[in-house]
Amino acid sequence: MYKYKYIWDIVISVMRIHKEGVHTIIISLFALALINGLIFYFLKLSHPSFCWFILILSGAVWLFLISFFRIPHRLMVPGKDLVFSPADGRIVVIEETTETEYFNDRRIQVSIFMSPANVHVNRNPVGGLVKLSRYQPGKYLVAWHPKSSTENERHTVVIAAEKGEILIRQIAGAMARRIVNYLKAGDQAVQHEEMGFIKFGSRVDVFLPLHAKIHVVLEQMVQGGVTVLATLP
Repeated sequence: MYKYKYIWDIVISVMRIHKEGVHTIIISLFALALINGLIFYFLKLSHPSFCWFILILSGAVWLFLISFFRIPHRLMVPGKDLVFSPADGRIVVIEETTETEYFNDRRIQVSIFMSPANVHVNRNPVGGLVKLSRYQPGKYLVAWHPKSSTENERHTVVIAAEKGEILIRQIAGAMARRIVNYLKAGDQAVQHEEMGFIKFGSRVDVFLPLHAKIHVVLEQMVQGGVTVLATLP
């Protein structure tokens, strides 16, 4: 008994479940249990192999949901001149572009694509005063589409750090249908604290000042709150 309790304590210490996923996980458990109960009741004698296949498949789906809403424990060290990655995923864009929603000037855009397998917690890349927090409905183009940054459903946040203003844009993808953001204009954002959550595959854009020194490259895998995207000199 103590052995199993010890193993469970280890699991809990390694992974927590995000509050945005608790209802989804509980409802899916009851739904899958009901479906499997009906299948076993009506088909156990005539199609036992099919029943077990559905049971195994249901278990895999439920474990995927748990994995999707996980919050891994990480050592996150703050840095006033550092811009950390707000999300887990892969760097798909590093380019100079014109940001038209807030700055209306040239900025360095760094975009992170989040696959369904990634951790989907979004964190504040810098600390400072929240100057803007705005939700905009839109389309659901695939997250790597060039126009997804301006045409998809999105939530834009601007944080005024000590060494410059940073714009972070959460973008819904083809599978994502809900963007959650906890910041409001006037809040004091704390570096590494949760900014929000995007359900299923999606993307996060970060717009940096032109003088920022970029520390990542295309196709690099990054971790939210751990990987340094840039330095603000």
